[in-house]
Amino acid sequence: MISEKMKPFVQNNSAIRAMFEEGNKLRAKYGADKVFDFSLGNPNVPAPECVKEAIIDLVTNEDPVLLHGYMSNAGFEDVRESIAQSLNRRFGTKFAAKNLIMTVGAASGLNVILKTILNPGEEVIVFAPYFLEYGSYVRNYDGVLVEVTPDTTTFQPNLKEFEEKITAKTRAVIVNTPHNPTGVVYSEETIKSIAAIMEKKQKEFDNVIYLISDEPYRELVYDGAVVPYLTKYYDNTVVGYSYSKSLSLPGERIGYLVIPDEVDNSAEVIGAAAIANRINGSVNAPSLIQKVIGRCVDAEVDIAYYDRNRKTLYEGLTECGFTCVKPEGAFYLFVKSPVENEKEFCEAAKKYNILMVPGSSFACPGYVRLAYCVSYENIVNSMASFKELAKEYF
Repeated sequence: MISEKMKPFVQNNSAIRAMFEEGNKLRAKYGADKVFDFSLGNPNVPAPECVKEAIIDLVTNEDPVLLHGYMSNAGFEDVRESIAQSLNRRFGTKFAAKNLIMTVGAASGLNVILKTILNPGEEVIVFAPYFLEYGSYVRNYDGVLVEVTPDTTTFQPNLKEFEEKITAKTRAVIVNTPHNPTGVVYSEETIKSIAAIMEKKQKEFDNVIYLISDEPYRELVYDGAVVPYLTKYYDNTVVGYSYSKSLSLPGERIGYLVIPDEVDNSAEVIGAAAIANRINGSVNAPSLIQKVIGRCVDAEVDIAYYDRNRKTLYEGLTECGFTCVKPEGAFYLFVKSPVENEKEFCEAAKKYNILMVPGSSFACPGYVRLAYCVSYENIVNSMASFKELAKEYF
C-alpha cells in the first residue's frame, strides 16, 4: 500500500511522459517516419565529440579506483574549479570551487536547494506557465507552491501580481530563462524588476528570499538573444544548471548548483547543500561524467541545427494559421490552441500522428507545447499532417 503523500503524484503522473509512451506505441504501429512526436525535450543533436573522447581516455588511462570512487558530496574539486573558471570567463563572475555543488542533473539540484532552505508551510513562487514538477519538488519538503498567472501577450512575468503574492511566508522564487515551455528569454529589464521587488520585500519582511534560477537551456539561444546571469542582479541568487540540453546528455544526469559568496550566510548554505545532496539519496553526482564535464566545460552543441528546426516549424505552423510567440531560446514552441480546450486539440492531432503536450501541463491551458529537438526530416514531413489538422479549424 502506497503512502497518502504519494497518491496525488501517482494520480497526476506527467502528461509529457504519458505522451512519450504513447509515441512509442504509435511508432511500433506505423513506423518512426510516420509519427511526429513533439512531446519530450529529448535532444536529437549528438553530444560533442570531446565527450566521447574524454570518456575513452578517462576509462583507458585513469586509475579506476579513483575514477569510479567516492569523493566529496559536493563533487570533485578540480571539476568544480574548472566550471567556476569557465563561468568567470564568460560572465565576469568571481566563483571558486567552493561555490559549486555537483548534482544529479538540474532536477536533483532544485531538490537539494529546496531541502536546504525550505521549512514546512513556507511558500515558493513560480511564474506560469512553468515546468509542473516544480510543484512536486516544493511539496517534497512540505512547502507551498504559489503561482503567478501568465501574461499571454509576451510571456514575460506578470510583475504586478508577483509583488502582490510575496508574503512573510515566501522563502524562494523560481525563474526559468530561456523558458520551458515558451522559449521566451527574460529581458534584463525584467530581471532588474524582479530583483528590485525582491529586495524591497526582503526589507519589508526582514527575511531572506532566495531567487532560484533554473538554467538548463542557457546556451540554447538564437538571433543574438542575451541571457542575463542572475547572480549579478540579486545577492540571494542560487543557480541550478544541467548539461542535459547544452551537451545533449539528459540520461547522464549531471549538473550543478552555484551558491555565491553574496548569498546570506553562504558558507552555512553551501555546507548544508552538500549534506542535502547526500541525504536526498544521491550521495554525489556520477563520478565518470563529472570528470568528462571537467574536460568539456566549454564545449557546445550545434545550435544551428536547433535554429533551423525552430524556423522551419514556426514558419510552417504560422503559414497554416496557428499562432505562437517566436521563441528566442530553448527548443520549444508554445502554440495557442484554436479551441478553448487544448486537450481536445491534442486529441485531434493524434488522428494525424502528431503528439503535442497540453498547456494545462504547465499551468497554462489554451496552449500546446511542441518540442522541436527532433530530426529536421521529422519536422519537414510533419507539415502535411499539420496542414490537414489546420483544415479542421481554419
